[in-house]
Amino acid sequence: MKKALLFTIFFSLLCVLNAEKGTWKNKNYNFTVWYNKTSHPGDAVFARIIFTPKTKEAKAAAGKSGGQMVLVKKNAAENAKPAGKADFYMISTDTKTDTILAGIPLSSYLSEGDYELKFTYSAFGMSPETFSLPVVIEHKDFVSETIPLDAQNTSIKTNTSSERMDQIKRLNEILGRSDPQSVYETNAFVPPNPATRRTSFFADRRVYAYNNGKSSTSLHYGIDYGIPTGSEVRACGKGKVVMAENRISTGWSVCIEHLPGLYSLYYHMSSLNVKTGQTVNQGDLVGLSGATGLATGPHLHWEIRLNMEAVSPDFFTGDFTFEKESSR
Repeated sequence: MKKALLFTIFFSLLCVLNAEKGTWKNKNYNFTVWYNKTSHPGDAVFARIIFTPKTKEAKAAAGKSGGQMVLVKKNAAENAKPAGKADFYMISTDTKTDTILAGIPLSSYLSEGDYELKFTYSAFGMSPETFSLPVVIEHKDFVSETIPLDAQNTSIKTNTSSERMDQIKRLNEILGRSDPQSVYETNAFVPPNPATRRTSFFADRRVYAYNNGKSSTSLHYGIDYGIPTGSEVRACGKGKVVMAENRISTGWSVCIEHLPGLYSLYYHMSSLNVKTGQTVNQGDLVGLSGATGLATGPHLHWEIRLNMEAVSPDFFTGDFTFEKESSR
């Protein structure tokens, strides 16, 4: 208990001096943590830990590091539901270091305030250790909009056919997978098209007004780019194509797996240039934009999912895995 307490106090002091990086040493190994202390609802909290062995025992157990992190509201009751949690996965290992990564999606409805990121980790298969880091969730406003639907789009939105339900189920099964071996891209994502005109934004609070006088509410899960039909749509990062098909709601659609539990989606295209099972590099052509499925005009819907939760694509265009930061 004394060892864990000393560790927590020492690490907290480091975080006061450098809010996004902390380093700790013991006789068996050293380790450094990078994480984003400040976030917004709809973003994510990522942490990268690099373990460096110092003993023969630690070096012999390379590749056996892991752990979990949990985000909780500061001073919350002990039995309070966490704001999120995620398991670490290995992104690189050799005789010199083990590097693990994890990301927690933040609901766009998450309340602002002070939080704690609680870590439980095991370095080189050794006894588990714990520590905590501060996280601040800042306020963010989201757009509210009403979208009138014509008869065709009303029919799509209210479609309860077995075909559409099966499509939704299969996609949710894909997005629910988190394969620790699926490490393809640790660099910042790039937008799938250079266009700057956005017709809808991430986490817009929507009301769909049907042509029959009824309505429904929903959340917009991605960014809509107002681009002409036939515009190039390119992969935001390296990954494996895990879905490429025509869907009732989203038209010609592609889903790419980039990291365990991290996927990008591209909707309403007019044609596809990839197939399921194919590996693509960042910038590869995946299709051409269009207005297929439920669409009020030509556009590209770009979406990012992390552990099933829709998160802001803009967050991932920065160094979200600390790939550059950790190599300095």
